[in-house]
Amino acid sequence: MRILGSDMIKNIRRHNTPVATLIKNYVDKKSGKVTVSRKEIQWRFWALDWKDQKTILAAFLEAGKEDRHWAYKQLLDYWDSSLGNKIKELWELYHEQRCKWVVIRYLPLDYVRQNMQDFTEDRDYYFVCLRLAKDKDYVIEKEKLSLTDYFAVLYHTGREFDENEGLDVLYKIVHNYCVKGIEDYEVSKSRDSDTTSWFFPVNLQDIRLAIYYLEKADCSKPVLAFEEWSDKVKKAMKDSQEYKRLHAHPFVDYDYECRKLDILRKYAYMALDDKYKMPSDPSADDFLKPVKEYSEGGRTVFDTFSTSSQSDSIMGSQPIDPEEEILPF
Repeated sequence: MRILGSDMIKNIRRHNTPVATLIKNYVDKKSGKVTVSRKEIQWRFWALDWKDQKTILAAFLEAGKEDRHWAYKQLLDYWDSSLGNKIKELWELYHEQRCKWVVIRYLPLDYVRQNMQDFTEDRDYYFVCLRLAKDKDYVIEKEKLSLTDYFAVLYHTGREFDENEGLDVLYKIVHNYCVKGIEDYEVSKSRDSDTTSWFFPVNLQDIRLAIYYLEKADCSKPVLAFEEWSDKVKKAMKDSQEYKRLHAHPFVDYDYECRKLDILRKYAYMALDDKYKMPSDPSADDFLKPVKEYSEGGRTVFDTFSTSSQSDSIMGSQPIDPEEEILPF
């Protein structure tokens, strides 16, 4: 027969401690059991009934910063209006980031409007807008939202999508990708398709997200028009000399994908209407020149194309045949 150790017995007793006792010990800073009670309360929280959860959240909001932050996080999913005044008090006292999330999501809209000057970081306006834009008279400040967040707000607040604007946003997203660059993780890849079918405009993650909202809103015309445009870019890319040369040389996967993404940037940019281009944009050919370096496996590799022999060295230490055409990578 197995004999339980003293530590195991203590753990069993702790898990059997009534939650009311745990809360009492947590609140009483002289109990000597604050830390152990805190851990046990947090461990059990999700399985407790709502009455106990509300009591715990109220107690944690009266505690120190670390415990308040834990309570703010729980309140996003376990909100109760009875805690509204306390959240307002803590927000005005500390202006803590996690408290702000609760304020934006749950406090009365009039209070949110009065404090708009404090909601200017990161995606604050997006979350504010999700509430304010349900009022159809509210004018959405599009310049404060990313393109995909703008579509998300329209969809989640029941606003109508304009077909022309929908297509316009898709092309603007492509322009953003072309100018800033495209990382491998920003391409949606299907396990059921080979790598040659991934790297095209319609598979860029923000494009996929924008298309998702358009389709959910039954706004299919801009999606069909964009997919047709994407197919033209795909054909131009596959027919290009850069693409054909790329497949004629044994690049490692990382180098291959980086170069393919740069070819995509070039031909997608060239296919955009001039109204989407900015005077400050680099030229399409500039997308094929080295703009930064990566360290991979102890050696330096370039993430974009170049006409110099230096970037050719990533293929190895083989000498370049002077009779062979210098490739643009």
